[in-house]
Amino acid sequence: MHLERVTDENLSQYEAFIQSHPKGHFMQSRAWGKLKSDWRWEAFFARDEQERIVGSMALLIRKLPGLPYTLSYGCRGPVCDGHNPAVVKALLNHAKHVAKHNKSYLIKLDPDVLSSDETFLELAKECGFALASQSKNFETIQPRFVFRLNIADKTADELMADFHHKWRYNIRLAERKGVTAAVENDAVAAFTTLMVETGVRDGFVTRSEGYFRKMLEVMGEHARLYMAKIDGEYVAGTLAIHYGDKVWYLYGASDTAHRNFMPSYLLQWHMIQWAKELNCAVYDFRGVSGDVSEDNPLYGLYRFKKGFGGDFTEFVGELDCVLHPLINKAFIVIKRTNAKLRAARYMRKNKKNVPVAEQQQ
Repeated sequence: MHLERVTDENLSQYEAFIQSHPKGHFMQSRAWGKLKSDWRWEAFFARDEQERIVGSMALLIRKLPGLPYTLSYGCRGPVCDGHNPAVVKALLNHAKHVAKHNKSYLIKLDPDVLSSDETFLELAKECGFALASQSKNFETIQPRFVFRLNIADKTADELMADFHHKWRYNIRLAERKGVTAAVENDAVAAFTTLMVETGVRDGFVTRSEGYFRKMLEVMGEHARLYMAKIDGEYVAGTLAIHYGDKVWYLYGASDTAHRNFMPSYLLQWHMIQWAKELNCAVYDFRGVSGDVSEDNPLYGLYRFKKGFGGDFTEFVGELDCVLHPLINKAFIVIKRTNAKLRAARYMRKNKKNVPVAEQQQ
């Protein structure tokens, strides 16, 4: 086995591998690296004796402001058979080599690996990686808990039949009430407005219009912005990404005034049908809380996604390889403080632009 750095010459081979692999993820793609323009993208892959690619990893590397250190982040990597010791160790050890070369104080991974996979965890431990925080909500970079709907070998009618009966009713209700849903990749401004309303209402910080616009641009045919209208007015929107054998529901927004028209249910159905048209195996609803008690403020999100019949999936979470412990401890504190300040600034800035009815929900 030998390792190769991804270059312009072998990029197509790398992309073909991660799109064909069950663990492949759009966040390991070169396009995603272009979206994260304040990070440097570096990727590599392993070939076996027959010159077949058997594993890969992309790292996003970001310099710390004012310090000679970087952070290396392998978002949803590595892509490989997690039970193959030779491949896993080769990729993780090379990631350490790359990180040290770039003066990283930390390598952070959040692989597409189930929490029950003790084999992979042991291999990662042998390479110097340890489980980070096991929080149940959305404290991690990528969600630790998701809903995934297996759509392989099922017709659209069969998928619909597996939805909770109230969810089927809500989809049909939206259509009866005149809600229309369509792909409108040029409606970024309207989508961003809805995102801000949703963020203020539900208490989270949202991305900028420029970010969404750039995402649609760099992901190209892999990304779709679905928008729902009532009498020509935008009332909800969702952003989905297709890569390999999966479609991911990445962002969703809605206004409060038209929630009883159930546009979000209709949008999900359209995205699931897109995944079927692409012959995907999985439709990924993305994050939910791991605390599924009904008194959890996030329970409504869990209930909404659960009603479509998917599987509640727990990933292993974040794995850290700490290369400079003191710097790491300092930046944990700084990160938490900055997140609180950013959230407070966001709410102060945007609350005045959101109707009072939105804020009271």
